[in-house]
Amino acid sequence: MSYDPPPSYTPHPRRSAPPPSQHTPHRPLGRHSDLRILRSAYRWQRRTATLTALGYFSLFLLLSAFAPSFMTRTVTGGLPAGLLLALVQLPVTWLAVAIYEHTARRHVDPLVDRIRRQAEMDTEREAA
Repeated sequence: MSYDPPPSYTPHPRRSAPPPSQHTPHRPLGRHSDLRILRSAYRWQRRTATLTALGYFSLFLLLSAFAPSFMTRTVTGGLPAGLLLALVQLPVTWLAVAIYEHTARRHVDPLVDRIRRQAEMDTEREAA
């Protein structure tokens, strides 16, 4: 029985990056840190809106389970605190949507626009 060594594989030669242009202040989009920033902005946006809505709902559930005397207490005009907290859930959900839209307009959309412009410039530069 003879032992044949495994075939030798030559590594794929790395392509060198094209030299940066004199008038190009940024790196090509594929290596750009704005994509990481955009990803973290989306993550922050989702967490903020989700924690706003789910946090309030979880508080409502915990109070319902562990503080029934508080939830049955009359607040005003014979309205129990539990029903009032349940009715407040809808405005809290609207608040979560408003926070999501606000953070999108303020933090995420400008990053997307900047990345889109840079991608268009990179595409035009490569085509030329």
